[in-house]
Formats: sequence, C-alpha cells, structure tokens
Amino acid sequence: MTERTETVPRLTWLTSLATYFTRVAPGRWLALMLMTLHAAVVFDADMTVTRAFLLAHYGLFLLWQPLVRSEARIEPRLAFPVFAMAALLVLVDSTWVMALWLAILAGLVGAVAASQNERAPRLGYLLALAYLLALLLAWVLPQSLGRTSLPDELQAVVRYGLLLLPLAILFLPASRQRSASSTLDFIYGLMLSLLIMVMALSVFAVVAVAKVSYAWALVQTLLGMAALLLALSWLWNPRAGFAGLGQVTSRYLLSVGLPFEGWAQRLATLAERERDPESFVRDALADLHELTWIRGGRWQAARGEGSFGEPAEHAVSHAFHGLTLTWQSPRPLTPALALHVRLLSQLLGYFYAAKVREQTLREQAYSQAIHDTGARLTHDVKNILQSMKTLLAAADTSTPDDSERLLALMKRQLPQLATRLSQTVDKLKQPAEMDVAYIAAQAWWTALQTRYEHDDVQFFAEAVDDTPLPQDLFDSVVDNLLTNALRKRQSQPDVAVEVRLTLSPLVRLTVTDSGGAAPEHVARNLFLSPVASDFGLGVGLYQAARQAARSGFRLELPDNQAGQVTFMLQAKDSPQPEGKS
Repeated sequence: MTERTETVPRLTWLTSLATYFTRVAPGRWLALMLMTLHAAVVFDADMTVTRAFLLAHYGLFLLWQPLVRSEARIEPRLAFPVFAMAALLVLVDSTWVMALWLAILAGLVGAVAASQNERAPRLGYLLALAYLLALLLAWVLPQSLGRTSLPDELQAVVRYGLLLLPLAILFLPASRQRSASSTLDFIYGLMLSLLIMVMALSVFAVVAVAKVSYAWALVQTLLGMAALLLALSWLWNPRAGFAGLGQVTSRYLLSVGLPFEGWAQRLATLAERERDPESFVRDALADLHELTWIRGGRWQAARGEGSFGEPAEHAVSHAFHGLTLTWQSPRPLTPALALHVRLLSQLLGYFYAAKVREQTLREQAYSQAIHDTGARLTHDVKNILQSMKTLLAAADTSTPDDSERLLALMKRQLPQLATRLSQTVDKLKQPAEMDVAYIAAQAWWTALQTRYEHDDVQFFAEAVDDTPLPQDLFDSVVDNLLTNALRKRQSQPDVAVEVRLTLSPLVRLTVTDSGGAAPEHVARNLFLSPVASDFGLGVGLYQAARQAARSGFRLELPDNQAGQVTFMLQAKDSPQPEGKS
C-alpha cells in the first residue's frame, strides 16, 4: 500500500514535468541547444565533460526538432537513426563528424526559418543560422585542416563573442507555435546543407592543392560559390529569350515518366468516341500501360468498378467527382510522381463527371420524348373519345323519325374517327414520322364542320381552296381549343363559340368564345410549361404549341378578356408540304 502511494505522486510529478516541457517555446530549446553545443565544441574540457555536453545538446535537439511532433509515437524504424546519430556524435571524436552535424543542423534551422511568418521567431532562427555558420567556418573547419592555428584574438572572439548569439535568441520574444513538419521547406534545407558541405570540401581542396592559408582559401571559395550562384540564378529565370532552368525543371516534374500532352489528347479522343462513363474509364486506364512506375490499380464509381494492370505493394488513392482511383506501384512514389498521379486522377475525374452528365441528359431527353409523345397521343385519344360521346349523345336523344339522319351522321363520322384512331396508333409505333401528312383545306374544313355540327359552333371561312394544311396539327389544335371552349358551357350555358379560317395572305385559324378569361398566371405560362388543370394533365395547349412550332406555326392568345377569349394558330410563312416547292 505504501509503495502504491509513493508511485502515484511520482507519476504525477513526471506528468507535470512533461506538461511543462511541452509548454516551452521552441526558440528556448534552440538557444539552450546552441549553448550546450558551444560548450562541447569550443571550450577545452575533459573528454567525459565534452561528451556529457554533446549528449545534453542532442537531447535538447530532440526537444526542438521540427521533423516529428512531440505527441507522436516514434516507431522503431525511426528510432534507430536517432540513436545511431547520437552515438556517432558522442562517441566519435572527429572534427569532420562535427562539421557534417553542423551542416545538417544549419539546413534544418534554415528550413524552419523559411517557414516562419512572425518577425521575432524568424530573427531567432536567422541568428541561429549565423551562429552555426560562424562556428563551422571560424572554429571547426580550421581545426579539421590540422596545420592551421587560429590567432588568439579570433579564438577569444569565437569562444566568448559567439556565445552572445544563443543568449540573444534566449531572450527574444518567444512564440509557442511549433512549426509543423508539413510546412517545413525540406528542399530549402537540403539545398542549404549541401551548399555548406560543398563549401567546406572546397576550402579543404584549395588548402590541400594550392598550399595557401585557410583565410585565403575561404575567400577564394566564397567568391567562386558566389559567382556560381549568380550564374545559376540568371540561368534559372533568364531574360534573353529562352525558357531557363526553372521552366525546364517544372516541365520535367509535370511530365516525368509520361508524355502528358499526348495522353491528354488520346483521352479527349476517347471521350468523343465512348459514350458510357464506366467504359470510358476502363479504356482510359488501359491506355496507361506505358507508365513504368505504375504497376496497376483499381477504380470504383457509382455504377461500376474494375481493375487494371497487376497488384503492387504501395498504393495511393484519389477521389474526384464520384470516381475513386487507387494507383499501385512497386515502390513509394516521389513527390513529383505523386503530384503527377493526382493530376491524372483529377483529369480522369473531370472527364468521368462530364460523361455522367452527358448520359443523364440523354436519359432525360429520352424520358422527355416519351412524355411528349404520350401526352400528345393522350390528348388525341381524349379528343376522339369526346367525338364518340357526341355521337352517342345524338343517338340517345334521337327519335324514330331521325333514324335516317342519324344513320347518315354515323356513316360520315365513324370512318373519320376510325381513321384518326388508326393515325394515333401509327404515331405510337413510329413517333419519328409524326406531323407529315397534309390535307386540302377544303376537305379538312368540311370534315371539321361535320364533327361539330351538333355542338352549336359557328364556322366562318374566306375563300377556302385546296391549300395544303398539316392535318395532324390542325386536328389536334382545333380539338383542344374547341373542347376547352365547349367545356365552359357546363358552368356558363350561354357561351358562344366560333371558328374562323383564313388562308390568305397567311394561313390562320382562330377559335373564339364568349366565356370567362383565363387567369393571368395561367395565360402567362399557357404555352411555355404545363399548367394546373381540373379536367386533364394540363399539358394540352403546351404540347399543341410545341407541335405548332415544329410545323412552322405559332399558337397564341391574342385576346384574353371576359366575353372574348381568342386563340390563334397562324403560319410563320406559307406552309408547303414535303416534296413540293
């Protein structure tokens, strides 16, 4: 019981200490790290003391390092290089090992400095970079040459003066915000480390070959590297009429391993040829066999899935516009190849989404065509039924004395109804051949008067001749208009209905009734979209207007007032039947 009681305060103390360490700003750890490094490298002490300072320096480096977050669990494969570097730094007494460590440390500090946005932390990292470069050039590198001895004044400046830089970092305003590894500029840090290593090796080479002093070798090296960097900066973005290394590098990174423009052109050609979205994706991925760094993969969409190539160990997935692509490669993709795979996935996703929209529009157009055909045929059948009801009503109200007149009416009407019903069935079988039959105006006008001779409809015509009229259009429109006008008599018994046909100068058919006007919102949308109807689907006049437009006519409502409601079907120009000029 006593041991458990002692263990709990000990764990609480360790937790509090760990919490305190996490609250320390990274700049504080950086300053302490540089101070312990200064004590281990510059001050002449016993080897045991030097190794103790180096071990403390490496521990502070682990607390500061920006590569791995402090709350992350370190895997064994990452822990091995950490301990290997610590053993190399502490156990191997070599100035070249220290120079290598200073170059790596300067690269990390420079990378963190490039990702800082606040002024105070950036100043602290720039001071740390200046300290590391000064320590390398003024102390470690001269000692690595062996024969070079520093003047006493320079030794005093390095030993005591450089220590002011870590002290200045320690007292700068601290920022608790730790740089994430995702914002670390690794390329900048790598280039800086390599540049420092090249500079150190160049100084060693100049001293060994030219047998000059260290100071003169350092000046020559710095001047040569400055000239080289100046030339590279000019070649990176020149103004002499050619692209430069910057655009060449970018073009290589974007097209590495694949002629991107050629593949995009083949993809566009395939998109024009293939209509099915899933087949398009399958054929497009089958065209990627030239990629040596992609072994295979899988794709998945809402209406299908599949695979291409062969399975591999490493995989990366992207999802764009409902298309999920998994690319498999024999080895992990480099950042340039990963960006390239993302661009390919995004391009395929855009094409796939376009194909899905195209297919959806085709299905909607097909459904709309079925709806239009069904609606028109429904109204044709409805009008035929209305004519049949008129005949049945005449038969019910007839007397024996009217038998001969009724028989004559039946002989005239029933063949016409049979013909119209046969035409309706033919439209259902072959909807593409609708609206092609023409009839002489005189014959159509006589048949119309015969159909409605018992409905108290007044007919007026001017010089009716054999002008060809589209029979299906005129039958459908006049039946719709007369049915709607005669229906008003159910609530308004005294409604008068008249039909007027004019053939010159343009064909014009008007149907006028003396009933109530259509509501404003109904009249406004009557020919533009289906409207609410108490007697049908509300699409009769909408379909009639579309049918008229296809035949070169227009259906309008020129008068809409109580007592005079007029619908007009008028030709846009003189209609001519097919095959005639």
